[in-house]
Amino acid sequence: MKTVLITGCSSGYGLETARHFHAQGWNVIATMRTPREDLLPRSPRMSVLALDVTKPESIAAAIEASGPIDVLVNNAGIGLFGAFEATPMATIREVFETNTFAVMAMTQAALPQFRARRAGVVVNVTSSATLAPMPLVAVYTASKQAIEGFTASLAHELAAFGVSVKLVEPGYAPTTRFTANGGERMAGLIPEAYAPFAQRVFASFAQLPAVTTEADVAETVWLAANDSSGRLRYAAGADAVALAQVQG
Repeated sequence: MKTVLITGCSSGYGLETARHFHAQGWNVIATMRTPREDLLPRSPRMSVLALDVTKPESIAAAIEASGPIDVLVNNAGIGLFGAFEATPMATIREVFETNTFAVMAMTQAALPQFRARRAGVVVNVTSSATLAPMPLVAVYTASKQAIEGFTASLAHELAAFGVSVKLVEPGYAPTTRFTANGGERMAGLIPEAYAPFAQRVFASFAQLPAVTTEADVAETVWLAANDSSGRLRYAAGADAVALAQVQG
């Protein structure tokens, strides 16, 4: 029986991914900053651990408590929507701390056991914003694009040790708490001069013919974790798949 450790399981993609792996018979270690066992099935195959991916001591404690794992899913992330001109550098650093540096730190913490066993999979969840340029998400896209390059390079580096590294690229998912979770962070990031443009962008989101669901992402993460073909990228959700096809 295999074991997966998933970050950011309190809502959205992470929560659904934890449920999906558990339904497939895996041992699941669902991590979140404030553990809530009521969100997930009560089962001897389900463990909920506290983890703040931005704190080295929290990462070390979670990895030690987890024991041997077969798959690491770096899902935890924060959103940001706003004009780059109005975004404080402190906010930019906060986004990179979680979306970029924390992914690297979690991966680095898991690699010794994977390399020693010459087996293991790292799945990094990014965004379809990396597939095609989008307005008003320059900082968010940059934080995710960094992980795209990191993952592609790392996949080459670790192949010699039997370790796989994958990218899952979700599309636009209006049913997640992406906007709500970033409300305070995004306050004031649409100055008056940008308001008409921002309204047009928001309106275009409402007219998308297809969007991504949490289940789309959970199923795609499952596919990536179990695919031994050497494939690197997996678009998740109808809109992301369409973008990926356009990009070729």
